[in-house]
Amino acid sequence: MKFFIDTANLDQIKEAQELGVLDGVTTNPSLMAKEGITGKDNILKHYVDICNIVDGDVSAEVVATDFAGMVKEGEELAELHEQIVVKVPMIKDGVKALKYFSDNGIRTNCTLVFSAGQALLAAKAGATYVSPFLGRLDDISTDGLNLISEIRLIYDNYEFETQILAASIRHTMHVIDCAKIGADVMTGPLSSIEGLLKHPLTDIGLAQFLKDYAKGNS
Repeated sequence: MKFFIDTANLDQIKEAQELGVLDGVTTNPSLMAKEGITGKDNILKHYVDICNIVDGDVSAEVVATDFAGMVKEGEELAELHEQIVVKVPMIKDGVKALKYFSDNGIRTNCTLVFSAGQALLAAKAGATYVSPFLGRLDDISTDGLNLISEIRLIYDNYEFETQILAASIRHTMHVIDCAKIGADVMTGPLSSIEGLLKHPLTDIGLAQFLKDYAKGNS
């Protein structure tokens, strides 16, 4: 399972990279705005800054909603850095753009996916990644994990190469559950990754080891 961090915060990206388990980054206009990154030139520069920190894929999202606009933005984003993956919304023109990018060797991440049917269309159009929003489904009392399972079954049935990128991860158990049902990638906050480190028995055991060591070596 690949671990992506969902943020535009460079310090958090560096921290995740230093942990040694980071495989990529996902971002979106909301995350950029949260970090105070505004203006086209600043946003494009920030994407490059992120690519210079991580070794893996960096999803950069188009803001256009028409086919021509998405193609223009996507091609510009893809030219920024070889690690850029163009993030495209799951709308009619978005599916057309996914196919265009796939035919022209540009990798893509289909975002805002909330149904198995949408995921099927994205895979048919040649998306590199598909991003079902697990947490947002949970927020409205819908089983987001079931959606991941449905997509996994469909992709396995037809041997689609599109990777399932479980997005909108809220907490550490989401990571574990997605790993159990075969998501290829998770993306979430740094806290959801660092939460995997924690177990009270680890803390208790380490404290005892150090206490015993101190007794014999003081």
